[in-house]
Amino acid sequence: MTTQICEGLEVIFRKGLQIIKFNRPQKKNALTSKMYVSITRLLNEAATDDRVKVTVFTGAGDYYSSGNDIVSAIMDLGDESKRTEDKTAAVQNLVSAFIDYPKLLAAAVNGPAIGIAATKLGLFDVVYASDKAFFYTPFTKLGLVAEGCSSYTFPRIMGMRKASEMLLFGHKMYAQEAKDYGFVTEVFPHATFEQEVWPKIEQFTQFPKQSMMASRRLMRDMIKEDLHKANKEECKQLRIQMNSEESFNAAMAFMNRNKL
Repeated sequence: MTTQICEGLEVIFRKGLQIIKFNRPQKKNALTSKMYVSITRLLNEAATDDRVKVTVFTGAGDYYSSGNDIVSAIMDLGDESKRTEDKTAAVQNLVSAFIDYPKLLAAAVNGPAIGIAATKLGLFDVVYASDKAFFYTPFTKLGLVAEGCSSYTFPRIMGMRKASEMLLFGHKMYAQEAKDYGFVTEVFPHATFEQEVWPKIEQFTQFPKQSMMASRRLMRDMIKEDLHKANKEECKQLRIQMNSEESFNAAMAFMNRNKL
């Protein structure tokens, strides 16, 4: 077993697994711009790394990830239009890396998954969740739009009406409901989550690698073009929204609520 530390991430290689752990528990594992770049790089490298059969995402502490670190993003200095361009480019590159990743993607969702932490799960092959986990995509409350290909994957997985409830109205979907709608593969009791989920995931490394990758490719190739199109259009609209007055006001209102 080998471990490496990136900013906000712990990366473990173990028995054919690459485990990428969001590791900012004091910030509810919120994602920074540097973490976006690191995750993109890790996926691109693992795509051709013979050590890796399965890549697994999980979180340290009580949260899987609370999504983007909004406070950090607002406090970034520099030209506003350039910041927006850089941020949306980072989102598009990250999501593209998930779309193109050729190996099995699994998630061990140990707690709440918010924003892009929830939306990109639609690109995973297997999602296991603690019964204390929930999935929350409050984009309209922040004056933003759906990302992570969720405008495509959510309706495809859970149907248009439930996807609308999630992406338009900020419905908080708990683990069992997420399983009922096909978004989560299996739910485990929180008290035994770690003991149960890892043996389940480790068994995937015993399957013939080329066969598993070939079957996955057959399922994914027919929708890959649509996923890239959705990612591009989402990021295009995200740039517009991030530069809008309503998004700025919503973000400031969020910060003010957190100060109370």
